[in-house]
Amino acid sequence: MRDETREEALVPEPEILAAAECWQLLTEVSVGRLGIVSDNHPDVFPVNFRVDKETVVFRTGDGTQLHAIEAGGSVALEADSVSAEFGIAWSVIIKGAATVVEHSDADLDRIGRPLFPWQGVGQDHIIRIEPTSITGRRYATRAGME
Repeated sequence: MRDETREEALVPEPEILAAAECWQLLTEVSVGRLGIVSDNHPDVFPVNFRVDKETVVFRTGDGTQLHAIEAGGSVALEADSVSAEFGIAWSVIIKGAATVVEHSDADLDRIGRPLFPWQGVGQDHIIRIEPTSITGRRYATRAGME
């Protein structure tokens, strides 16, 4: 028989993060996971992203991501970090509408150049996620250790 009280004591309670802290944490990382629905099935892709005025931007090429965004654009982006040194981890999730940025050359210089897609060439479309929600959690990773 399990000792559920003892097990629950070992599971750390997550700290719910305020939106401002979520945005700050997102500026500290550059890779996240983009969740989309394509052909009525969920799919997840790693993306290099950047925070731009409480929105998130990333580059993509022609293909599954772009087609799903053009077909309806509802997405989720998750980013996280784990620090073994400090014994903490965090995760932030943004949900919202994604749209292709109609850009000028100035926009490309300001937004696009710092974004380095993993696949390299052919990532000519800049996508912006306008969030309808942003949530975050911070966890202690050394549960039960003092």
